[in-house]
Amino acid sequence: MFRRSPELQVFLVHPGGPFWAKKDAGAWSIPKGQYLDDEEPLEAAKREFAEETGFVPEGNFIELGDLKQPSGKIVIAWAFEGDCDPQKLKSNTFPMEWPPKSGRQIEVPEVDRGAWYSVEDARARLLAGQRPFLDRLLERIR
Repeated sequence: MFRRSPELQVFLVHPGGPFWAKKDAGAWSIPKGQYLDDEEPLEAAKREFAEETGFVPEGNFIELGDLKQPSGKIVIAWAFEGDCDPQKLKSNTFPMEWPPKSGRQIEVPEVDRGAWYSVEDARARLLAGQRPFLDRLLERIR
């Protein structure tokens, strides 16, 4: 999601859970997730955005293409113009073993917070493998 307020800003989310708790620069992400074989990627992106943020994505969707992440995973992204109050973010949760190899399961939010950032600030906060999406967004909306 992006907005013009008055400068261009993008909405990023911070991953939840104890592993990410003290990480900031280079840890934030675009809201994203996996899609099923029978699911259209754009519909999955809308579903994942809503699940991770509690906000319904609406508007004209701008395809930003795909990027291969350092992990080998392929991320396909779209952008849309919108607005939200990050204080009202409500994420789904998932179970994870913590501490590792302890056998103990805890429930953690998929994302623990969201925030609006200028493109420059977003570059410093985003996972390195997602930074090219910022350039693609700038190309497509100018």
